[in-house]
Amino acid sequence: MSFYEVAKTNDIPEGKMKAVSIQDKEIVVVNYNGNYYAINRICTHMGGDLSKGKLEGKIVTCPRHGSRFDVTTGESISGPRIGFLKLKTKNEPGYQVKVDNDSIMIDI
Repeated sequence: MSFYEVAKTNDIPEGKMKAVSIQDKEIVVVNYNGNYYAINRICTHMGGDLSKGKLEGKIVTCPRHGSRFDVTTGESISGPRIGFLKLKTKNEPGYQVKVDNDSIMIDI
């Protein structure tokens, strides 16, 4: 495993996220409370792009069907809402993040 630079700290202000692709992986990097977190960018339900979803605190909501994930852990908070159905969805894989000077680096 190796760390790859994916952004600079000023590229992702607090409360924002950025989509990145590295080593054939689609990842969303989030600045939550001044700390950086990275999880898989593609929703485990039906492939929605989480970087286009809504970020509220540490929870990102998939724009396709509303699955919600904790960006600090990748844990699925709630599955999609489709009519009266509430489905479960898998957790998102997470990645180790480190900041070196102003470089945000992810371990792949």
